[in-house]
Amino acid sequence: MKKLLIIGIGAGNPDYITMQAVKALNRVDVFFLMDKGQAKDTLIDLRRDICERYITDRDYRFVEAHCPERQRGDVDYKASVEELNRSKQQTYERLINEEMTDDQCAGFLVWGDPALYDSTIRILQAILASGRCVFDFEVIPGITSVQALAAQHKVALNRIGRSVEITTGRRLAAGQVSEADSLVVMLDAQDAYHQVADPQTQIYWGAYLGTPDEILIAGKLGDVADEIERVRKAAQLANGWIMDTYLLRKPESE
Repeated sequence: MKKLLIIGIGAGNPDYITMQAVKALNRVDVFFLMDKGQAKDTLIDLRRDICERYITDRDYRFVEAHCPERQRGDVDYKASVEELNRSKQQTYERLINEEMTDDQCAGFLVWGDPALYDSTIRILQAILASGRCVFDFEVIPGITSVQALAAQHKVALNRIGRSVEITTGRRLAAGQVSEADSLVVMLDAQDAYHQVADPQTQIYWGAYLGTPDEILIAGKLGDVADEIERVRKAAQLANGWIMDTYLLRKPESE
């Protein structure tokens, strides 16, 4: 039977690869790489570098496929994501059917951890439910940008006896502010931290975590929010893309 491995490769530093992931890499015959365009070639290059570094005494190959893009603009967000995943499902089905034999193992190298804001698991489950492909798959966890952010800023994600929540910039921008003591925000393309009313809120922000381009800024929102917005825009312009995450923490007295 065909075997698929969804391998979490961490937040950008090749040293974030776990021993479990290294063992998984050395089982793979073909790696499926989803090409997101020239601006994100570094993401493909990182995956190739990881394989070159950690795979020993094994023949393997790469198969690249165009990664569909989500429709942007004034559209229903959930519907656009569902349509994106349907398009990805068609691509994955083609790769599984055409690019591997029944006795082979294929790998998807997932940025960060496959269980946190990634759709690969859901897509493979949908393919199995459709009955158009037959395979078995495993999930190998990885170090997330959330973990890398906390490590690089040398902070714990939670304070003693307090709560932590992970949310998106879209929800924060819509005014859905959490009551959690510590709020981790991902996928924020709108500088939604400006929506937080209390300027004394502490923010720990990081972009390109674990990579040579890593940027870190920390401080009270009232002091650093404008700086983060300026630095973020400049970095996105220079690199053509940006991946950033931040932790918001209420003032200690609350």
